[in-house]
Amino acid sequence: MNADWPEPLRSIGVTVMQLITKTGSENAANAVIRLNPLDDVLIARQPIPQGLVLEAEGLVALNPIPSGHKIATRTIEPGQPLRRYGQIIGFASQRIKAGEHVHVHNLVMGDFSRDYAFGVDARGVGPQTSDTFMGIVRADGRVATRNYIGILTSVNCSATVAKAIADHFRRDINPQALIDYPNVDGVVALTHSFGCAVDPGGEALAMLRRTLGGYAVHPNFASVLMIGLGCETNQIADLLAAQGLEKGEFLRAFTIQGTGGTSKTIASGIEQVKSLLARANQVERQPVSASHLIIGLQCGGSDGYSGITANPALGNAVDRLVAAGGTAILSETPEVYGAEHLLTRRAVSQEVGEKLIKRIHWWEDYCKRMNAELNNNPSAGNKAGGLTTILEKSLGAVAKAGSSDLVDVYEYAETVRAHGLVFMDTPGYDPISATGQVAGGANLIAFTTGRGSAYGCAPSPSIKLATNTRLWETQEEDMDVNCGGIADGSMTIEERGEYIYRMMLRIASGERSKSEQHGYGQNEFVPWQIGAIT
Repeated sequence: MNADWPEPLRSIGVTVMQLITKTGSENAANAVIRLNPLDDVLIARQPIPQGLVLEAEGLVALNPIPSGHKIATRTIEPGQPLRRYGQIIGFASQRIKAGEHVHVHNLVMGDFSRDYAFGVDARGVGPQTSDTFMGIVRADGRVATRNYIGILTSVNCSATVAKAIADHFRRDINPQALIDYPNVDGVVALTHSFGCAVDPGGEALAMLRRTLGGYAVHPNFASVLMIGLGCETNQIADLLAAQGLEKGEFLRAFTIQGTGGTSKTIASGIEQVKSLLARANQVERQPVSASHLIIGLQCGGSDGYSGITANPALGNAVDRLVAAGGTAILSETPEVYGAEHLLTRRAVSQEVGEKLIKRIHWWEDYCKRMNAELNNNPSAGNKAGGLTTILEKSLGAVAKAGSSDLVDVYEYAETVRAHGLVFMDTPGYDPISATGQVAGGANLIAFTTGRGSAYGCAPSPSIKLATNTRLWETQEEDMDVNCGGIADGSMTIEERGEYIYRMMLRIASGERSKSEQHGYGQNEFVPWQIGAIT
């Protein structure tokens, strides 16, 4: 067993073995990766041509195997389970021969029991560290990683006005607008498509209000303008009351109808932002404990390497953050489906573990109501990258959670108050998921990708981790970290985990990530809408 692998992978006996053939062919050397002695599949480290001999496994490739895809280690009869990471990832839909390509044409989902074993692997608080970063301390003691002025909308009808106000302060459009305010990271408008024609007492509106309320008090905003139309279901006064908020100097609210129309509202908003800039600029970064970091964990555009390289390396960084007193939010409930038992085993109590299972059951019921299946994930890109079922994807996805105990479970956009590893119920769609995490308090996002997701987040910076070196080489302008060397043995999970953790501290201290340099963030604000639109 390789001790370099963090939980939950280490707890199920994951090892990485380099299988080198002795045929003398350069292409055959290091061609595949074995993750666990119990596995029925190997992972292609490189494109494998038909007929290639894998002598160490006693196999001959019966089909061409794309990089990141699976090759069967033995003959598997229809209905038999297949394992990767030592865990079931699906069942054979037809007879699979040893050496054959394993993918959507011969591997399908199926029901099987999972032992939740609440808390059996929880190990308590380990040795603590005292790492710091250069943060911005607000007057009430909250700590920020960025310093924006935010413009939020109660309804889609005020989106155009909000964007026009923010555009006035864009450095690429109006370079002089913020020239006297170097400590202000920018003015961002976070708009959405909802806010009206919904049940005023329903769950959908409550969730939207919880999301907007979380952003309104996010420490990365020095001040916030909340703009509505005036006649929408999501009345600003009701929104603020529901979230226990009040208008004031740093949370201003007004409507287009109340101000007198579009042009007057834009002019008023610009003047209000101008009046806030001087005070927003009066900040200085200072050393603060890493315990103030709240990291939202994301993976998008995953591939067959995600669960081998970037996700476990991020999990290693998460363990380091938790040891420093910080918090990591694992989410994307449909993408832990089938691997939730690896998290319940690390729950600090049966109550916490059962909260997670309750969210899993909610998703099962939700999909039934919507005539959908949880296995509509993986996406087309995930499958092209080698992932076949949601079980396989989930087993790799939970590696982002490292080995720390699961200390609490939250609903979407709920304020995260615990320190340590927590779970937030969100969809798997990255912008919606990350929006919920930031609403809950995440002041940094760590995002792994194998296909090359283009994503950024405002007001919380996003770090992008490439799962394979090919992606790093072709899309380096979007990637902050290359984890591909873990697959070829040129780097270890431990080394990358330390590197990622130190980058987290640097980005939190003000260093700009690649997505920030490209201006991502405003369009990626996507609250989860689960209700009926009438």
